[in-house]
Amino acid sequence: MRFVVNTWFAERLADHGIHSRFLEDHHPVHMPCLEIRRLDWAQAAELARRMEMRLVAVWAAEAGLHDASPTGSASPANELPLYAYMAFAHPEHRHALLRTELNPDEPAVHSISDHFIAACRMERSMQDMFGITMTNIPDPRPWLKHEHWPLAVQPLRRDFAANEPMPSDAARLHIDYPYVQSPSAGVYEIPVGPVHAGIIEPGHFRFLAVGEQVLNMEARLGYVHKGIERAMQGRTATDGVKLAGRVSGDSTVAHAWAFSQACEYAAQKPPPLRASFIRGVLCERERMANHIGDIGAVCNDAAFIFMHAQMQRLREDMARLHATIFGHRLLMNLVIPGGVSRDIDAADLDALFAQTRNIAAEVEQLRAIYADHPSIQERVIGSGVVSVQDALDIGLLGYAGRASGNYPDERIEEAYPPYDSLKIRVAQGHMGDVATRVWVRFEEIADSARLIGDLLEGLPSGDIANPWKAPEAGVSGFAAIEGWRGEIAAWVRFGEGGLVDRYFVRDPSVINWLGLELAVRDVPVPDFPLNNKSFNCSYAGNDL
Repeated sequence: MRFVVNTWFAERLADHGIHSRFLEDHHPVHMPCLEIRRLDWAQAAELARRMEMRLVAVWAAEAGLHDASPTGSASPANELPLYAYMAFAHPEHRHALLRTELNPDEPAVHSISDHFIAACRMERSMQDMFGITMTNIPDPRPWLKHEHWPLAVQPLRRDFAANEPMPSDAARLHIDYPYVQSPSAGVYEIPVGPVHAGIIEPGHFRFLAVGEQVLNMEARLGYVHKGIERAMQGRTATDGVKLAGRVSGDSTVAHAWAFSQACEYAAQKPPPLRASFIRGVLCERERMANHIGDIGAVCNDAAFIFMHAQMQRLREDMARLHATIFGHRLLMNLVIPGGVSRDIDAADLDALFAQTRNIAAEVEQLRAIYADHPSIQERVIGSGVVSVQDALDIGLLGYAGRASGNYPDERIEEAYPPYDSLKIRVAQGHMGDVATRVWVRFEEIADSARLIGDLLEGLPSGDIANPWKAPEAGVSGFAAIEGWRGEIAAWVRFGEGGLVDRYFVRDPSVINWLGLELAVRDVPVPDFPLNNKSFNCSYAGNDL
């Protein structure tokens, strides 16, 4: 089926005069990559948009050291080709990957932001990390390179000395980031962050406001850039999955699953079915716990402290059971390439089933209390609206997308085990406000509880992991997993000795931060925390 996916897209490209060729030698049959000419790059994106395909990600990578030169010998690092990649998804035909080779002397490719708004920040990251010029990009400002970064440094190129201190660029320290401004005398700026009053990660928000009314909000992120993609290089898959699980700590199961599944697709070695079912239980428990905590936090920002206290209690109960059964409150280090690291026995199964059922029932009782309090309803209904059209244009993901009429769900679209045997009920909102985003979370808590029950009841016997064996050098895998925030996409390429050669990951927050910026226009300044928490985008997931 997956091979048909790309055959279908290749045929559509050919119909519009875009020649492509399959790179089957370095990509498994399940997900071959189509190589196209650089001059066809933007046209291919335009075609994908007209065919109502969804942008998944845009990224770059140098060829591996294993790639041979025309003489048949290995290419030196400074002569390796540089490629741009993009991935799309179609609800019927699934994923399509494309790549194009860039000029090594002056790497440049046309921006696709005219067709997919969410591509812009990913393209800005490509400029910062690889020195690629994105021609016609609507926003050329550095994204990850803050003032202390030297502009000439390209951290994801092979010739970058990752273990040496990077000197600050003294000239850049005195250059202010050019935020969007207003010439009107009645408009003033409110800078918030990057250091916040609460114990949260750093991010800067620059507001333009008249009185208490927000006209525009611009987020500047990158303050917790950790160099994860670079740090992944040279690791084994079994070591790398630990790093992948810490891209965004509250999504450790989903990120580890995306990495592991990409590795498994590359090696063409699926995990045992029992392991897939346990992964499903872990992922849905992660979804429940985060939704429960966030509903309480939204209510806390509207001074409805009772709900916050009750939801935190329930989340704590879940975390304690996780620690007892799996050895970690946040479920880290459980998903591994080849399966899972811990099994569940009959007693564990009973405890998980009972607690999931009881917490879901209590959440429904709290939901009735929440719905019956005018004080909270007045704050959330109609606040922070993202229209259906804006959500579609951005490609808003997860519960934020489902609140605004955009309903992609990888559990259905990709139908990976164990979800291929389950009925997923996608909450379909359309009002796009804080109230609807909370409503979607309540709906997903209930459905996750049902899915956990089905998974535990149908848990097959057998092994929980297959022995891991890395594929040959040059082979890559791509996977998309529906985490609690939305779709997580991961691409892994292997090099010599079974070590990871390149890793790219796209957290849903990379796209959903754009939704928050739209949502807070025309809301009072005091309602920003309420809206921010209703999205709860990950700083760490964005600032790789």
